[in-house]
Amino acid sequence: QVQLVESGGGVVQAGGSLRLSCAASGRTFSNYAMGWFRQAPGKEREFVSVITWSGGSIYYADSMKARFTISRDKAKNTVYLQMNSLKPEDTAIYYCACLKYLPIGGPLEDYGVDYWGKGTLVTVSS
Repeated sequence: QVQLVESGGGVVQAGGSLRLSCAASGRTFSNYAMGWFRQAPGKEREFVSVITWSGGSIYYADSMKARFTISRDKAKNTVYLQMNSLKPEDTAIYYCACLKYLPIGGPLEDYGVDYWGKGTLVTVSS
């Protein structure tokens, strides 16, 4: 049974930082890219960042490129999202996912997500 367990969310003031973690278990993930998505209240889920399992390719949504950094520890089957200079508009539930495709900027359904985590809430206060 595949499990993606996110952690590291919380409440932070604007300008602060958080590091999210996603621990993956239950199968081999070498055929997937690992990504982060987020969903703010009243909005659709959107792409944040993705890293191929080999680590050879990394992509970010344009609005987060300068502030967020994705990384992975293959030995621990864990993916991280370091978020700096957080803004109130970054407030959302952040979800980890296993993706088959990389249509960066495309609609959510085009990413071919096979597995989702349950999410971790990030709240940025002004």
